[in-house]
Amino acid sequence: MLEKTTRINYLYDFYQSLLTPKQRSYMALYYLDDFSLGEIAEEYNVSRQAVYDNIKRTEAMLEEYESKLLLFEKFLERNKLIQEMKELLNENTPSLHKLSEMVLELAKLD
Repeated sequence: MLEKTTRINYLYDFYQSLLTPKQRSYMALYYLDDFSLGEIAEEYNVSRQAVYDNIKRTEAMLEEYESKLLLFEKFLERNKLIQEMKELLNENTPSLHKLSEMVLELAKLD
């Protein structure tokens, strides 16, 4: 569950500007502020089911955006490459060829 929450939080960070204000609000309350469905329903004077449905639809939209735009995937790949580069630089004799390849891979991500 924590892994899903972390993923949704990242997707929300990347794609929140593509959501409606109500979708942003529900997602922020549920995922960032840890409100329950009941608390959100009470806040907006709607049923728990309406909140649940809205959140599930929004999660599906975020996953759809990611499948098309790949911002989160590229972010993860970028972080992985940067970490590997840092580790290479900490070696006594870093491989310049390997570092060059990594820089090219980073450039391809953009």
